[in-house]
Amino acid sequence: MIALISIGILSGLFFSSTFILNRLMSLEGGHWVWSACLRYAYMILFLTALISMFQGIGATGRLWRLFLRHWTFWVISGSIGFGGFYSLICFSADYAPGWVVATTWQLTILASLVVLMCFGRSFPRRIWFFSSIVFVGVLMVNVSHADIASANALFMGGFPVLLAAFCYPTGNQLVWEAKKGNRFLPDINDPLVENPFNKVLLLSLGSVPFWLLLVAAIRPPLPSGGQLIHTALVALFSGILATSLFLFARNKARHAGDVAAVDATQSSEVIFAMIGEILILNAPLPNGMALGGMLLVFTGLALFIRFQKVTR
Repeated sequence: MIALISIGILSGLFFSSTFILNRLMSLEGGHWVWSACLRYAYMILFLTALISMFQGIGATGRLWRLFLRHWTFWVISGSIGFGGFYSLICFSADYAPGWVVATTWQLTILASLVVLMCFGRSFPRRIWFFSSIVFVGVLMVNVSHADIASANALFMGGFPVLLAAFCYPTGNQLVWEAKKGNRFLPDINDPLVENPFNKVLLLSLGSVPFWLLLVAAIRPPLPSGGQLIHTALVALFSGILATSLFLFARNKARHAGDVAAVDATQSSEVIFAMIGEILILNAPLPNGMALGGMLLVFTGLALFIRFQKVTR
């Protein structure tokens, strides 16, 4: 369990680059649609090259066949878990600083519990308590900066992230359920899916129709050279490293309670995002309330590690 939590926190470190770089691109005038879809274009290229290099071209061919065999499932799960999630995250960067997006994103901790319940999973009641501690800590960090955020920024920057908080665990849980043999979903219990890089590639391929429809509907101006570079960095740090680490930890989870604990580690993103904004975007230092909130976040994670028991 400690290993899963550690991997989850490491993924949170890489995930935090998303909020910092997305805000940077927004401040430079980059359109949010390109910030979103270019990341997954890069991810497909990077992952295809990595998988072909380390697993062989044959593995890439088998992945494509697995995708085509269940293309409807991958399009639905990829569009929700990657498309809906990340388009909303990038949209919010136009209206709120990275710390607002990062802190609001922590609502995924509670959203994950709701999603698990919708799939008929159960877990000890204390997980709600631990998650609530993390949520209160995140809320304190958010409130500590409320005086510098307008109501428009809080709504336009916050509400899309609330929706994204449900999209991400829903897409991931669909894959987890299909791998475990949910009778309402296709059976994808293939050895290829055990590899987190393969899983990310399959979900990224599934999100392609979503991105094509989004570009066609919004028709954003062409991206700048800086946006091309920044989205490539997001794809590498957050899209490949962070997502693969997170899905690896989630894949190793044996029970719903373990899954919820791994999901909760993503609260560490707010800490890393705030540090990153201070160092890179010259954001102000956190005040006492923000530091207290950070302490609560890590207290909640410590409780997960100390008291988590197997849920059957």
